[in-house]
Amino acid sequence: MLQVQNLTKRFGDLVAVDDLSFEVEPGEVFGLLGPNGAGKTTTIRMILDILPPDSGHITVLGGPPAAAQPRIGYLPEERGLYRNARVLDMLVYLAELKGAHRARARERAMEWLERMGLEDRANSRVKDLSRGMQQRLQVIASIVHDPDLIFLDEPFQGLDPVNVERVKGVIADLRREGKTIVLSSHQMNLVEALCDRILLVNRGRSVLYGSLAEIKRQFAPHTIRVRVSELPPDLPGVVAVEPRDGAYDLSLAEGTGPRDVLRALLDRGVDLQAFEIAPVPLEEIFIRVVTAAQDSSGATGGTL
Repeated sequence: MLQVQNLTKRFGDLVAVDDLSFEVEPGEVFGLLGPNGAGKTTTIRMILDILPPDSGHITVLGGPPAAAQPRIGYLPEERGLYRNARVLDMLVYLAELKGAHRARARERAMEWLERMGLEDRANSRVKDLSRGMQQRLQVIASIVHDPDLIFLDEPFQGLDPVNVERVKGVIADLRREGKTIVLSSHQMNLVEALCDRILLVNRGRSVLYGSLAEIKRQFAPHTIRVRVSELPPDLPGVVAVEPRDGAYDLSLAEGTGPRDVLRALLDRGVDLQAFEIAPVPLEEIFIRVVTAAQDSSGATGGTL
């Protein structure tokens, strides 16, 4: 569906994207993640043929980026709606720009407005919509022409919890329809709930790439969760203890395994009520990997 090979982009002395390679498989939700200024938006703009790469190769839907544009949907982080246009007219116009027939574009636009709870705003001007309504409208604008590959850059910003769930449902439904989605967001809990695979970029380089489930397994052995009546101090191999929901998350030193801690607890006669490898939140993995990458390069970089 999408192949990026050895992609590099410079702006003067700044290397925004540095020899980046990854693939997005058909029908998956792929997370493109990184701190602010990591090169995510620059990468997306090269894939969309907005910016030319300095070097490297991009294949989109089996061909060059320019040829694939009618089959791509894009939700930019910055709003790009026509403020004085009426909602339905603007959606139809944007769909037609991507090659959709007017009658079908109008039909799909009304279907999506209803699904997003905006059907009563079809004849309103964009400028009269609230921030959250405009965000939902911009999501519709990115998919109204029925694209095969969809880029969603911060689709949840400005949304209340009800509409976050609404947009999550839309993404899940699009995936079930066979659409391929590239999702960029700083809300790691939502990425974790939606994505199959992820690419974490820092300073234009890949620092973590692969199946989300496998990545979480890779980091999971370093933390275990125990539920005890009283946790003894100075357990061997435990470098940090964090209370969590009536239990304790124990971070383990390199070379210490869960069995070592379990044995130490049993040897001390602890009343052990539960013991499991703790699920590591993606946000924690994100912070750990980005911090390590910045420390190794001596950079301060961006933040979440």
